[in-house]
Amino acid sequence: MFQPNTFESHHMFDMTRRSSESDLGKLKEDDYETKSGTETMEMEAPSGDDQDPSQHPKRKRYHRHTQRQIQEMEAFFKECPHPDDKQRKELSRELGLEPLQVKFWFQNKRTQMKAQHERHENQILKAENQKLRAENNRYKEALGNATCPNCGGPAALGEMSFDEQHLRIENARLREEIDRISGIAAKYVGKPLSSFPHLTPRSLDLGFTNLGTQSGFVGEMYGGCDLIRSISGPSEADKPMIVELAVAAMEEFLRMAQAGDPLWTDQVLNEDEYLITFPRGIGPLGLRSEASRESTVVIMNHVNLVEILMDVNQWSSVFCGIVSRAMTIEVLSTGVAGNYNGALQVMTAEFQVPSPLVPTRENYFVRYCKQHSDGTWAVVDVSLDNLRPSPTSKCRRRPSGCLIQELPNGYSKVIWVEHVEVDDRSVHNIYKPLVNSGLAFGAKRWVATLDRQCERLASSMANNIPAGDLCVITSPEGRKSMLKLAERMVTSFCTGVGASTAHAWTTLSATGSDDVRVMTRKSMDDPGRPPGIVLSAATSFWIPVPPRRIFDFLRDENSRSEWDILSNGGLVQEMAHIANGRDPGNCVSLLRVNSANSSQSNMLVLQESCTDSTGSYVIYAPVDIVAMNMVLSGGDPDYVALLPSGFAILPDGPGFNGGGILEVGSGGSLLTVAFQILVDSVPTAKLSLGSVATVNSLIKCTVERIKAAVMTDNASCR
Repeated sequence: MFQPNTFESHHMFDMTRRSSESDLGKLKEDDYETKSGTETMEMEAPSGDDQDPSQHPKRKRYHRHTQRQIQEMEAFFKECPHPDDKQRKELSRELGLEPLQVKFWFQNKRTQMKAQHERHENQILKAENQKLRAENNRYKEALGNATCPNCGGPAALGEMSFDEQHLRIENARLREEIDRISGIAAKYVGKPLSSFPHLTPRSLDLGFTNLGTQSGFVGEMYGGCDLIRSISGPSEADKPMIVELAVAAMEEFLRMAQAGDPLWTDQVLNEDEYLITFPRGIGPLGLRSEASRESTVVIMNHVNLVEILMDVNQWSSVFCGIVSRAMTIEVLSTGVAGNYNGALQVMTAEFQVPSPLVPTRENYFVRYCKQHSDGTWAVVDVSLDNLRPSPTSKCRRRPSGCLIQELPNGYSKVIWVEHVEVDDRSVHNIYKPLVNSGLAFGAKRWVATLDRQCERLASSMANNIPAGDLCVITSPEGRKSMLKLAERMVTSFCTGVGASTAHAWTTLSATGSDDVRVMTRKSMDDPGRPPGIVLSAATSFWIPVPPRRIFDFLRDENSRSEWDILSNGGLVQEMAHIANGRDPGNCVSLLRVNSANSSQSNMLVLQESCTDSTGSYVIYAPVDIVAMNMVLSGGDPDYVALLPSGFAILPDGPGFNGGGILEVGSGGSLLTVAFQILVDSVPTAKLSLGSVATVNSLIKCTVERIKAAVMTDNASCR
């Protein structure tokens, strides 16, 4: 339904606090045809005998613009219905409104005028159509009584005059035009999007089909219910409400980011104080609140940080360990003054933990970016619950985001707030302590990832090669190409290791938490992957060894032969080493596996290891020697085929170190092992049970070797 000024409310969650959201879709056409285009619906409390004593005496109402604001905008509209950014900014300053509020007032006004004009034109067309129908019927009757001049029998339809045929064609055209205009007008009088099936986008068919009866039990990537790609954009009537929601979310976020006691105590949110400070609204029932705040200083200027957060491709790449998939549904505003100040976009994203045992969190939200008077930048997200197609959302994103303050020498101070309400009852037991602590999806993980990635980006842009790097890489271009190839490898691994709804994991056994889960994928016409059928297998398990010890063991080339079955016990040598962070564990390496069997050729392995306070990764992939030589010479790495495998190492929850200080990962570890194997080079081939059994055996044998090695080392260190 078209509501000209729903954005006049400055309460973010009033839409969810109303007793019945369906009232929005039941307004009559008379309610739509307001003279000024500035009417605002209000919900009054019942009076007299109709009032229920169990209810509050009043309900929240929507504020109106002041009479002066309305008159000024009405007068400006008569002179200029399409103000540019500069005019909107000037008008907003004079009237005390946000530029986006002014923008959507004018957009709403134009839409209303257009709809009214189309409704009037619709009535004229209907009357003309009825006139033509009556005239057409008269022609039919006359034709029915006509006789053929040659034989004296009834006249055939083919003998209809040219004018009569023309009237039929024109009649059909008018009918189509009436239907089209009726469809346009209907969406402004409250009909839901589902009333127009031709406007509802379907899930994208990515071309992955079953591989035959032999492999019907094995799931496929993108074989599940792809909800993210099936979500449609907001309607025109929803956009003013989205603007108001974003503005209110920004206000709440700034207070959350800058507040101290009593709202935050040791970065833990005081829920009672929050309920007093902010209206909670009516949200999904049975959800657990999860809130955290973290700050740090990163080696990146504020302009680049804002661009990463507002560009969905950069954002999902930098945070690939957290964001499994993301998409911008619609950009409502690109900002003003040539930057992202005032940018507003509707997005959908899926957040993950690198394990198939932890369900992902899907969110449909609006992201708003604003530069404030003190020079700081803020980027805030808030869920659009009432616009989401599925009413059974299991995660609601309350105002969350990033506050960025410019510092000298290209540094920035970042304050990150994560605040969600979530139903996480389906999380596997071994991951519940980590998830319940807020470390799995909380602000600490976002900030730690951002800090590490900023160091990595700074390293990739450096022109000088540090003395500690092994130099088979003879040029800065070769170094950048190798880092770019490693980045694609890491992104590919992180995308395929979680419990995304785009994946259809199939459990091969049902014996415990370390069950092996597999899925298949067809690789065709992708220069970054070898062609054929790829079988992915993953398993997650708990091990009573600190994460750092497991990380150091798995990344060390000297201990690789203890767990890597495919190396066949051969000597592993590091040929190239690129440090990309302060921690010595953050690096990219090129390894050569010298086969113990002289009849077998040597193998090159690209490996990236990265670690921060919330988790670690060791990711690797065999690479072709010829292709790798091209990369080391500065060639394009996008055409190097990769099938990444590796490990994700997470703490089993918060713990305390020897000094009594809370520390992540001072106890045991949650280890995920994931392999990708090319089981057939023909994409159309059928997957055999033998291939599945081989991969299952490979991953289980690797897990046993890792457990035996690190448990022995851990015992000797005590």
